Amino acid sequence: MRYRNLLLFCALAAAWGSAFMAIKAGLGEPGSPAYFFDAPVLFAAVRYDIAGLLMLGYAAWAVDRWRPRGRSEWLLVAVGAVFLIAGYHALLFIGERGTTSAAAAVIVSLSPVLTTAFARALLPEERLTVVGLVGMVLGLVGVAILARPDPANLVGSRFEALVFGATLCFALGSVLTRRLDTDLPIETMEAWSMVGGAALMHALSVGLGESVSGLPPLRATVALVYLAVVASAAGFLIYFDLLERLGPIEINLVSYVAPVFAALAGFLFLQEVIDAPTVVGFLVILVGFLLIKRREIRAELNRHL
Repeated sequence: MRYRNLLLFCALAAAWGSAFMAIKAGLGEPGSPAYFFDAPVLFAAVRYDIAGLLMLGYAAWAVDRWRPRGRSEWLLVAVGAVFLIAGYHALLFIGERGTTSAAAAVIVSLSPVLTTAFARALLPEERLTVVGLVGMVLGLVGVAILARPDPANLVGSRFEALVFGATLCFALGSVLTRRLDTDLPIETMEAWSMVGGAALMHALSVGLGESVSGLPPLRATVALVYLAVVASAAGFLIYFDLLERLGPIEINLVSYVAPVFAALAGFLFLQEVIDAPTVVGFLVILVGFLLIKRREIRAELNRHL
């Protein structure tokens, strides 16, 4: 299918962009009697308990090998569990308690830049041209316009530092999983990474002394199910498929498009306003992508002319 990668990329951006809203809905706001606010790592761990079990069942049904074999395949699973699941989500969920969604969106959008830096060191074949780098910077500017963070809340805070640490984990994990070339099916890798990442986050949650009592309210339950099924199980299945096809630099550009869907989800479900700066941010992001994907777009236009 000619537009398969594009459609999957947009679906991933929609799933991960709307996840920001779901995380906020599940954690709640400071001072509110939210169920998971004082247990953010536990929230992330339960999310991947559900997603991991779903993916294990899917892997057992869909592929011939539902369990990794050998040191290299278990190493690949360990990288996914430590960096892409546990490291990224634990730091992100803790960080989002003390910063704005706007600041978090800008910091997370640094992922393509950080991925490029790691790829230059670890994957010599992964490169962007000067025009591509300009497009990447434009995408970052567009995200900043879209999010409009308060500079006072963007730097100098341990919560923002935690979100940046989450972004570092994800960028490094993306490059390392690309570097570790194995025959392990994507579904199997994803399932065991989620199970391992959930176990690591449960251990961290216990170490932090987190606890909850009783059953979560409907709002937190809906957010948890959405994050586990859509953003995690389906989202990472798409992510690892595109990572194999596009490479870590291009696939992590999803963090530029995700804020667009985050804004749309906020408008539809939280009555957040889409104003003129939001539209300008969308357009700047679009220009950045046109620069980065100019060759593919030119080839597609020539095919139809």
